[in-house]
Amino acid sequence: MSGDQLEVRPHPDDPDPNGIIQNFPAALRHRARVAQPMVRKGWLENGPGADDRRGRDEFVPVAWEKALDLLGKELMRVRDGVGPGAIFGGSYGWSSAGRFHHAQSQIHRFLNVACGGYVRSVTSYSSGSSQVLIPHIIGDHEGLTKRNVSWEQIAEHTEIVVAFGGMALKNSMVAGGSVSRHVERSAMKRAAERGCNFVLVSPLLSDLPEEANAEWVSCVPGSDTALMLAIVHTLVVEGKHDRAFLERYTSGWPIFERYLLGITDGQPKDAAWAAPLTGVRADKIIVLARRLAGKRALIVVSHSLQRAEHGEQPVWIGMVLAAALGQIGLPGGGYGYALGAIAYYGRRYNAVPIPTLSQGRNGVSDFIPVARIADMLLEPGETYRFNGETRTYPDIKLVYWAGGNPFHHHQDLNRLRKAFARVDTLVVHELAWTATARHADIVLPCTMTLEREDIGANSNDPLLVPMHPVAPPYGEARDDYEIFADLAEYLGVREAFTQGRSVRQWLEHLYEQTRAGLSEQGVSAPSFGAFWAGEGLLLPQQPDDGGYLRAFRNDPEAHPLPTPSGRLEIYSQTIASFGEADCPGHPTWLGSVYVPTKDTPFVLISNQPKTRLHSQLDFGGHSIAFKHRGREVATMHPEDAAARGICEGNIIKLSNERGACLAGVMLSVGVRRGVIQLATGAWYDPADPNEEKPLCVHGNPNVLTRDIGTSRLAQGCTGQLTTVQVERFEGNLPVIRAFDPPV
Repeated sequence: MSGDQLEVRPHPDDPDPNGIIQNFPAALRHRARVAQPMVRKGWLENGPGADDRRGRDEFVPVAWEKALDLLGKELMRVRDGVGPGAIFGGSYGWSSAGRFHHAQSQIHRFLNVACGGYVRSVTSYSSGSSQVLIPHIIGDHEGLTKRNVSWEQIAEHTEIVVAFGGMALKNSMVAGGSVSRHVERSAMKRAAERGCNFVLVSPLLSDLPEEANAEWVSCVPGSDTALMLAIVHTLVVEGKHDRAFLERYTSGWPIFERYLLGITDGQPKDAAWAAPLTGVRADKIIVLARRLAGKRALIVVSHSLQRAEHGEQPVWIGMVLAAALGQIGLPGGGYGYALGAIAYYGRRYNAVPIPTLSQGRNGVSDFIPVARIADMLLEPGETYRFNGETRTYPDIKLVYWAGGNPFHHHQDLNRLRKAFARVDTLVVHELAWTATARHADIVLPCTMTLEREDIGANSNDPLLVPMHPVAPPYGEARDDYEIFADLAEYLGVREAFTQGRSVRQWLEHLYEQTRAGLSEQGVSAPSFGAFWAGEGLLLPQQPDDGGYLRAFRNDPEAHPLPTPSGRLEIYSQTIASFGEADCPGHPTWLGSVYVPTKDTPFVLISNQPKTRLHSQLDFGGHSIAFKHRGREVATMHPEDAAARGICEGNIIKLSNERGACLAGVMLSVGVRRGVIQLATGAWYDPADPNEEKPLCVHGNPNVLTRDIGTSRLAQGCTGQLTTVQVERFEGNLPVIRAFDPPV
């Protein structure tokens, strides 16, 4: 089947379909697909070893038998000669619809079975800061995001929502495992029509949909912590905070209050103090605080705010603001951290387990925070701080990547190029020639979702669907499972990896997990054959009961939080004991590093794209249609553009000391002055890969972002913000080769 013969339709019950599914037709048989196993010429000729030619070398096609032989020998060399602690198992395939062909599960299962384990990564680029912080101060991160305040509650109960960083619909288009109904737009519309007020605090007006009818508070990027501190300060000095709630449900308020009022440092965190930091007038801050008092108020802090230096602070002060209002645990009120960030947030949990492939036991205990991969490869043996521990970076010889594109989601790509040049071998399973594949030594072509059978499901969507292939594999592409099974046979562990099952047998085996759960609840459970022949199965879901925070509010003694105090920790003795200056024991304004200068006068917001999931299928028709002259589009204020002689549709150059990229430009008054927005996900395309800091001609903002952790506590990703110069590009436009196969 060719792409132009493929028609993609959304689920008939979806009230707000996701447009990015239209990337599939053009992607299915695109020239960017990897057609056969390929080996980098320098690695094939010289063998394993550090090599700065990665990313600019030629590739040699080889037969599958040859590729598996080369890879099998290399795995044995590292496993037996150095140990599995020298293997890094990279994967970021969380969004895979299929539960069996989930790249992350497949590669980790293989490395555990065949190599005895691997060095893994923890946390995520999306929420690396909050995943470390929230267990200390609230408890269960997953319960906070997935089983707390729901869209149904907002539509029915909420009186005012203040969304710091917004709830952009582009972010909730996708959920790991698929989502059958997109309900966010309609829920906000129903709430607004009922009289709920939405307040958007963001430099970008597009961070809430028009249906929310939101008031826009345009703030300086990275200043949200100062703004929330000032709101809490106003509540306290006017006596509008909920003292009874703070007394019963929180720990450490008196310590924090002394800081808030300026007793400890001589600086009250009032509206007058916050106004020049945030760009929001002091009287407007005071009015907003008064509007919140006594209302069923919901405070939302987006993932994006914690993807910046000191990213822990807005997450922490957001909880404190919700606690000061006394709203946590009430229907439609309290703290909706990351609501709207992913489609399964704000929904009900399924009452039965979904099919899940076991990854087995990892015999290697070592790990790194996911965003510190370049540090690990560049600085083996160096120490770093993480969550109160002093850890040491391992010495990695082999990186095996399946499911993910670090040249999309990592920062300072020129530094990442140097990091990948240090390893002995980089192996990639990939369906297309991403920049990561171009930097690999061995590239194995894998199938895409449309070319294999699987089961689609996620834990917060009731629809379980059989996924049938609609096209044969492209070229010589194979399923990840088939690749790993053959490689496991080469290493003598095929039976242990496959357990003697074919793909269809695995699907039936995994389906039984769900079927058994249904039977235990007395729900009719069709056989696998009936399920496979049908259109899908609706699973029962748990009640919308507010989760552990509602239970805590109703009875804090019977249902304490999983924190050291059993309460909401406004002051954390544990975090304070770590002694990290960049993350003290309570929410603190630590200043902003994103201050414009003469050389870099703009703050760049590098947010998520609306035309694709991260960088996936960037060569698809929907993604391509929204580019300008083949390049990603940046958005800036018309007055900023006019001052630089930039007009709508020009090609512009964004640059700083780390690198430079080109982009098309769109003008909008919905962008704060002094800010430029360029979404991530355009495939990295260096004009001259032989240069140390080549110009990316396609518009990848991560050539500009800083590769530094949020703090010594969490070491999260800081890719959301940086500062840049912006100018109109003059001269001949470089050719875009991002989607052309390498030589």
